[in-house]
Amino acid sequence: MSSAPVIAAVDGSEHSLRALEWARAAALRHRTGLVVAHVLPDHAQLYAGRRSALHDRGQPEEFADPVGDRIRVLLGSRPDLPDVVRYESLEGSVPEALRVIGAEAGMLVMGSRGRGGFATLLLGSSSRAVAGSAPCPVVVVPHAERGAGAAAGASSGRVVLGLHAAETPEDVLDFAFAEAAARGTTVQVVSAYVVPPAPTMVVDSPFAVIPPEGLADDGDAVPAEREMLRSQTERLAPYRTRYPQVPVEQAAVPGDAAGRLVDASRSAALVVVGRHHPRRSAMSLMIGSVANAVLQHAHGPVAVVPALPDRARPV
Repeated sequence: MSSAPVIAAVDGSEHSLRALEWARAAALRHRTGLVVAHVLPDHAQLYAGRRSALHDRGQPEEFADPVGDRIRVLLGSRPDLPDVVRYESLEGSVPEALRVIGAEAGMLVMGSRGRGGFATLLLGSSSRAVAGSAPCPVVVVPHAERGAGAAAGASSGRVVLGLHAAETPEDVLDFAFAEAAARGTTVQVVSAYVVPPAPTMVVDSPFAVIPPEGLADDGDAVPAEREMLRSQTERLAPYRTRYPQVPVEQAAVPGDAAGRLVDASRSAALVVVGRHHPRRSAMSLMIGSVANAVLQHAHGPVAVVPALPDRARPV
């Protein structure tokens, strides 16, 4: 990762405090600064606008920000903090304010739901909007109920990378390997391949599929699996050279990529996916179906990585 800071988006909710703790640890791992960003509530923004418009110097310059005050107290009690910690109070809508400040971030970390979210929602609207449009990698940390499904010790587990061998942007691989190197852990690369329908069953059962063992030939793996592993190996070669200290595990699985990544999230420290569908423009603001499904259902933190400007690429 570059020397750009880790940004934690907070709103005082327990979800955001989990994200803050994750961001603090990430900043320490990557030896970079930590920025704590809080988008002021509407009433505080209205106060600031009114004071500015009326030029009323008799009023306090700043509206009280209890969230910022609470975060300062929490972090002030921690002995292990990055060398540089900065607090930012932002104005505007949550997605837009975080998109703007995200331009300076190595990664932006936020909770899966905010203070105003419905308890039944797996992913809040702000988290979805920011993950789908921020100019930097966005790590979404799930709330405690979802995290309860993760295996014990998952925070020290491997980094799982969802890879479309032909089309996943380099930035996604860069992020996954840099994170694994900082953690001193393994990258597990998961790619899915399509299992074709059984030709003998097309008429009677058009949606039947051949189980992997039904397609095996001379080798132990089915042709599609062998081809996927070969493509993975070619794509990963430069990263094995660049990160010789990072062990790599390769897995080619039939069927649903998102489902496999969600399963892997139970024991992973982090799941890394690209933001967009491989065939969709990198400038599109729509999040890809795999990234969306993993965000909705993962049991641990998920990093959604866009194609990054040159400034943000790891060196």
